Amino acid sequence: MFIKALPYLFTGAVYTIWITAIAVSLGVIIGVFMGMARISGNIILRGFARVYIDCIRGTPLLVQILIIYIGLPNLLHILTGNQMPINVYVAGIAACGLNSGAYVAEIVRAGIQSIARGQTEAARSLGMTQAQTMRYIILPQAIKRVIPPLGNEFIAMLKDTSLLSVIGVEELTRKGQLFIAVTYAPFPVYLGILLIYLAMTLSISQLVAYAERRLAVSDRSN
Repeated sequence: MFIKALPYLFTGAVYTIWITAIAVSLGVIIGVFMGMARISGNIILRGFARVYIDCIRGTPLLVQILIIYIGLPNLLHILTGNQMPINVYVAGIAACGLNSGAYVAEIVRAGIQSIARGQTEAARSLGMTQAQTMRYIILPQAIKRVIPPLGNEFIAMLKDTSLLSVIGVEELTRKGQLFIAVTYAPFPVYLGILLIYLAMTLSISQLVAYAERRLAVSDRSN
């Protein structure tokens, strides 16, 4: 039964990686803007970023998924009187992307603030504007420092996509559940799911570790 389930599980694993890649990419875009807003001198931007980050990080991803997939269409129906269902994949990726963005924002904020303040002061003394200092001095160094934690965020999101099974997204866990519903053989199928998740996370962990070693060598050579 384990061997028979593998083609279904591998299909689910492909969807899992695809969803994770899109969600984390969306999270990086959101996170970069929110991370920079978090340390902005503009009190409105800083406050908005703080509320977003605290709300997302302080609530379960499962609830966020249900709000976007079930709660949001219901709210739109109340306001407009029209049924506006959301595609499960759109809802799942949106929820995961928004969730990832809050964590990436804190990674970006920490990366920027880890750069010595003296470098900013030196750049400004040379006549560079704040935007030029951020673009040419701070961000290139910060990017190198945030790559490893971004890899860890990818791993965390890869595992969290299993929560999308509750709304019917056919990622790895959902594919396994559908196969179990037909075969009534939960143990070998869930064991296969576990092993595939383990293989994916270990592989990505090795890539992250390799990136950390390369960055460390680059820093020493500089």
